[in-house]
Amino acid sequence: MIERIEDAPAGVLAFKAVGEVGLEDYTQVLKPAIDSATAGGRKIRAVFLIGPEYTGYAKGVKREDLGIGLGFLRKWERCAVVTDSPGIGDLMRRFGWMMGRRLKHFSVADLAAAMEWAAGR
Repeated sequence: MIERIEDAPAGVLAFKAVGEVGLEDYTQVLKPAIDSATAGGRKIRAVFLIGPEYTGYAKGVKREDLGIGLGFLRKWERCAVVTDSPGIGDLMRRFGWMMGRRLKHFSVADLAAAMEWAAGR
């Protein structure tokens, strides 16, 4: 599931992947938060924590179904991905060029630094 991290800095959307992530997590948690954050043309500043509690995608969920990032590509101002997963780090290296300097990888131990970076501090 995807959970909101409530103690994020002002103006930063923060989420944590816990256990298995399903399509409903995107449609019921992530997408509504992004839609609200981008109302009025605002840019998104976000942190995604994918720590050891994350176990993968639910059966039947394809990565193409989870294309929220691509749909909002021009609306991202800063996006911090916080993970120690080599697989996710590899995906960031392969596809991160689409966001350039707006995307940054942090280790789980550096969650506070990721929040500060996303906030523009």
